[in-house]
Amino acid sequence: MFKSVKELIAKCESEDKAIHEVMLEQEMAVTGLSKEKVYEYMNRNFETMENAVHDGIQGVTSKTGLTGGDAVLLQKYIESGRALSGYTLLDAVSKAVATNEVNAAMGKICATPTAGSAGVVPGVLFSLKNQLQLTRQDMLNFLLTAGAFGFVVANNASISGAAGGCQAEVGSAAAMAAAAIVEAAGGTPRQSSEAFAICMKNMLGLVCDPVAGLVEVPCVKRNAAGASNAIVSADMALAGVESRIPTDEVIEAMYKIGQTMPSALRETGRGGLAGTPTGQRLKQQIFGD
Repeated sequence: MFKSVKELIAKCESEDKAIHEVMLEQEMAVTGLSKEKVYEYMNRNFETMENAVHDGIQGVTSKTGLTGGDAVLLQKYIESGRALSGYTLLDAVSKAVATNEVNAAMGKICATPTAGSAGVVPGVLFSLKNQLQLTRQDMLNFLLTAGAFGFVVANNASISGAAGGCQAEVGSAAAMAAAAIVEAAGGTPRQSSEAFAICMKNMLGLVCDPVAGLVEVPCVKRNAAGASNAIVSADMALAGVESRIPTDEVIEAMYKIGQTMPSALRETGRGGLAGTPTGQRLKQQIFGD
């Protein structure tokens, strides 16, 4: 059993195992499920993610009309050849947006780790599929690796916007994805840890300020930022860049920042963007007086 990233990496190195292998063993030990059953459940989650990306790319609109169609616009922009970002990065952004647009439209998504941050992990996973030549098994292992880091965050800090702001949701999701990208790209467990730390540091202090209290604005676009942050952080770690602050200390810092964050900036829909004149007007437009 591991409870910290330090313990996770030490176990990987001492036993010469990949992160997904250690996470699989822990999942089997905790749930009592067989290896086959764990992969069966993970495959179900994978298919939910795959369907959400597909549906979002085709175009969906939320009941409120606040969000929808941006994933389509991004795909068209990619096809135009005018994109300033590289193909993989922008494709990840579009698929992250697609997933969260499906969530806002009351479609079925897989919370990774939450509904509000559900686009980041599948966004980067499906954008990297061809470039890294990932098999179905590789992609399931990607999710296990992301889950290993999510497990540590959930048990030592928070993945709740209400408890710790959006840094705990999109921040955690982005860092989880960054770590998983590194392993999928052939990096070491320690490099995965560095990618997680680099990515999480870039998201510290991010508030949760949903307009009208809905998981739409600015949530959808924050998933786009999370996906791009994950890929850049993974590249930095693969290049040999290290975090000066150990990963577990970064997670602890995130937790403490969340504890000191005003309640108005923790999913209450009262502060930040939700408290702007336009945010208040949209709330009144949707819910009335």
